[in-house]
Amino acid sequence: MDSIIVTGNGPLHGQIPIAGAKNACLTLMPATLLSDEPLTLTNAPRLSDIKTMTTLLQSLGAEVSQLQGGQVLAMSSHALDNHVADYDIVRKMRASILVLGPMLARHGHAVVSLPGGCAIGARPVDLHLRALEAMGAVLELKEGYVHATAPGGLRGGVVEFPFVSVGATENALMAATLAKGTTVLKNAAREPEIVDLAQCLRKMGAQIEGEGTQTITIQGVDRLGGATHAVVADRIELGTYMLAPAICGGEVELLGGRMDLVGAFCEKLDAAGISVSDTGRGLMVSRKNGRVRAVDVVTEPFPGFPTDLQAQMMALMCTAQGTSVLEERIFENRFMHAPELMRMGARIDVHGGTATVTGVEHLKGAPVMATDLRASVSLILAGLAAEGETIVNRVYHLDRGYERVEEKLGNVGARIERISGQ
Repeated sequence: MDSIIVTGNGPLHGQIPIAGAKNACLTLMPATLLSDEPLTLTNAPRLSDIKTMTTLLQSLGAEVSQLQGGQVLAMSSHALDNHVADYDIVRKMRASILVLGPMLARHGHAVVSLPGGCAIGARPVDLHLRALEAMGAVLELKEGYVHATAPGGLRGGVVEFPFVSVGATENALMAATLAKGTTVLKNAAREPEIVDLAQCLRKMGAQIEGEGTQTITIQGVDRLGGATHAVVADRIELGTYMLAPAICGGEVELLGGRMDLVGAFCEKLDAAGISVSDTGRGLMVSRKNGRVRAVDVVTEPFPGFPTDLQAQMMALMCTAQGTSVLEERIFENRFMHAPELMRMGARIDVHGGTATVTGVEHLKGAPVMATDLRASVSLILAGLAAEGETIVNRVYHLDRGYERVEEKLGNVGARIERISGQ
């Protein structure tokens, strides 16, 4: 397996371009299953998860071509010849479940394996299934597969989520576009990725109102057409690279970054002593005078502090002045990076869903092991601020969510290299 070696090298300066959002692109790609006309996505990120979704769609009979080095995805589902999403593909990625709603809505039947993904909690798919049942789907779980049918087509209904779920909102939203009548999604997720999906579906001819709020209303249509849509900037990649100059000093401009994508995160950075300003091309981030100040963090659904930036924020707090408390309210078992940071000299006390971090003046480089996608990059950030060399092992997770991380950080002055495994 590959490893990444990071050597603390002082402040960073320069520009980092922000890619299209992984989580948005993985949601937009299954939307091709709703139509027999072409769907083209621009500003697509070049990640292993995108390749996995490509393989899944192709296994169903969709045509997917990567153009312009992978930054444009040209898709067509005019000749689907398979309605079974196989375990060997689906197990690699949670987002695979998002083919269920579109296939069921367009063809009236689908068989989809229960998904896999990072081991950061149970993350069950029951909310996806309940939403489809509220639209008239008949579901049966057999041998690890969801067998779904809607012989007369899906019909509009009221779906009230007991708690906010981004994936379930996305699946229900796509399915509802072709359901007969009106569907109302209550307690819907408000993430930018949901708004991006709704905007793309509207270009395809869907009738949707209320995206970005807790209530989304969809009036079903008979068919959807084709469209060309630019994937929204990745707010998690944006937040991650904003932390690079925050943790080791300097000034970095994040090209394509938008303040509205990371509002709650920016508030915490400001409280910690990090300057963030809009340049017209993106966001400029620099550390104000002295050590970073400790701040408390509670992860919440958008527009709150993102769970996908919790690990990276913990890395920053490891060298902050004072004690911070990070409370994880979205996923259980998402502090697996804490013991690895402690190997670098961090002072962290974890109790259940709460981690108390007492900042130290300096972290020390050490061999560490990545446990999931966001943990991988949090250890790289910690390595940027550590004295000596940090070796991050098992970084195969990293390529699922960050494209060319060594190149992007190296271009602003980081000493970072990838070592290929045997």
